[in-house]
Amino acid sequence: MGKEEEPEIERLPVDILEFIFSLIPSFSELAQASAVCRKWKRGVEQSLAQRERLSLSGFNVDDDIAARIVHGAYGLKELDISRSCWRCNLTDEGLYKISLAKCVGNLTSISMWGMARITDKGVIPLVSEATSLRHLNVGGTFITDESLFAIANSCPHLKAIVLWSCRHVTETGLIMLVNKCRKLESINVWGMRVPRNFFLDLIAISPALQIRPPSLHPKIVRMWSIPQISNI
Repeated sequence: MGKEEEPEIERLPVDILEFIFSLIPSFSELAQASAVCRKWKRGVEQSLAQRERLSLSGFNVDDDIAARIVHGAYGLKELDISRSCWRCNLTDEGLYKISLAKCVGNLTSISMWGMARITDKGVIPLVSEATSLRHLNVGGTFITDESLFAIANSCPHLKAIVLWSCRHVTETGLIMLVNKCRKLESINVWGMRVPRNFFLDLIAISPALQIRPPSLHPKIVRMWSIPQISNI
């Protein structure tokens, strides 16, 4: 009886497998593929290592799974761990584990939108290592001024930040952020517990700063506050 012939797909070189696996968006399917054999596992690992963008939004991943994926993505530039459809279950512990990944220093964009279990405990170690950060979305998290202090001291290249409904952030944190992040172009402050008139202070520090949404921009607020003189 002759030797059983090897299936065609198992003859593929690792580089080809890497390309095939790079087309698969589902991390659960990639996990299954990596368990097939050693060659497939190498292909999955290499496909992750080459990714510049990674979104875990909408996937049912926990702290350990998310950290393992990010640690394997050596070339990562953009990371999205938003809580889409209430499935991504990362906590502060997960963010801390992610902060230890080699790629964090090269990240230019991080989104943690809607991660209600995230606080300063997880955000501070992550942003402290993300020194190349240009875009940050922490909307809906439970951060305080302490996280903004860390961002201000560690992210000099920051251009845009979303603080949507970050109701524990105060004027003190915002002043520090705008003072130190001199490249900051846009800040989303919707739903925050900050007086509208305060945004004039931010514009005084950085006149080109865009306050979003536009309805909260001091120039627009001031325009609507001017009494209209009716024609006689």
